Amino acid sequence: MNVQQAQENKSTLAKGLLVFGIILVAFNLRPAITAIGPIISMIEEDLLLSHSVAGLLTSLPLIVFAIFSPVVPIIGQKLSNESALVVGLFSLIIGILLRSLASIAFLFIGTLLIGVGIAISNVLLPVIVKEKFPEKFALLTSVYTTSMGLIAAVASGLSVPLAVNLQLGWKLTLVLWSIPALLAVIVWIILANNRRKNEASKKNEEKSALASVGVSSNVWKSSVAWFVAAFMGLQSVLFYVTVAWLPTILQDQGISANTAGWLLSFTQFIGLPASFIVPVIAGKKHAQKWVVMTMTSMAIIGFSILLMGGSFPLLVLAIILIGITLAGSFSLALTFIGMRARDAKQASALSGMAQSIGYLLAAVGPILIGFLYDLTDAWTVPLLTLMGITILVMIFGVGASRDRYV
Repeated sequence: MNVQQAQENKSTLAKGLLVFGIILVAFNLRPAITAIGPIISMIEEDLLLSHSVAGLLTSLPLIVFAIFSPVVPIIGQKLSNESALVVGLFSLIIGILLRSLASIAFLFIGTLLIGVGIAISNVLLPVIVKEKFPEKFALLTSVYTTSMGLIAAVASGLSVPLAVNLQLGWKLTLVLWSIPALLAVIVWIILANNRRKNEASKKNEEKSALASVGVSSNVWKSSVAWFVAAFMGLQSVLFYVTVAWLPTILQDQGISANTAGWLLSFTQFIGLPASFIVPVIAGKKHAQKWVVMTMTSMAIIGFSILLMGGSFPLLVLAIILIGITLAGSFSLALTFIGMRARDAKQASALSGMAQSIGYLLAAVGPILIGFLYDLTDAWTVPLLTLMGITILVMIFGVGASRDRYV
């Protein structure tokens, strides 16, 4: 009995460490990107970058996501998910450090490595949750997407105070976000070592579960998979454009840089309840369609308010509506990956495809919006474009809501 109890305690501890590790990885999926927006003007001034080129700091990781995501399931198969995450986190750390060396070349090389590191984690995290917690996929998705949104909001809000008030400058401010990645590396090295100890009994199962190459061709032919991928990409366009340009939009309406940074942070904080609740609601049949339509309608209203301008309270209302949509749509996109896959093998294939196609679309967003602003010297056309993209998010989200497997 004591032996059985000890085994149960060990199993509970292992699951607890795994959940903690999942949350730590989630903590590292956005700060390296969201910390850029509020201080992007400092980087532009220091390195003499145009709006369009500065937009690459947000878009380049997304391009890497698009190119690298289909390869990640193969890496997970060869190394194990845990070891692959360690590799991704090391890439993230090196990228963060290189990006802050005050050189245009290192700025973009580091940003590229950051993209590789986040891409690995982006693809494998839903797979791990589907494989390890198949009965609690929606709940765990709620937990880690909420964690992701929380730390992303903190990163946005702290950027200007750290860079200006504490006089760290933009370089040291960005370097600080290597610390949570270092902590995550430690945890996942432990998990990878634990995996190796049990490899003899689970190796064949792992290879079968992650051999996504054999099923990926079927996934790429699935209309449901394409709806999921388009929804993932278009909602990501809205998020990354907001992260990159919302502070600048607000500053052009008379808001100070410090306040604009905190408002971007607030945009993400206000969406945290939606990030947690939406996957739970999505677990109910036929509920996703109405969630999609409600959220996108709120975003259209929010972007309309930004377009028309107005008092500070109106701008805050716009930010609330947009923030709820951004957080809820992202958590729903990840939930679709688990809901539209029968098992971890399909989830791996769908995750690689959805994030590849999805982030290819998302990568265009910040560059396009920066280009439209440079072209027109106003935010009217960019904001109208965002409203059009929001309508597409609604259309493809309804398509992804169909109760079918890929």
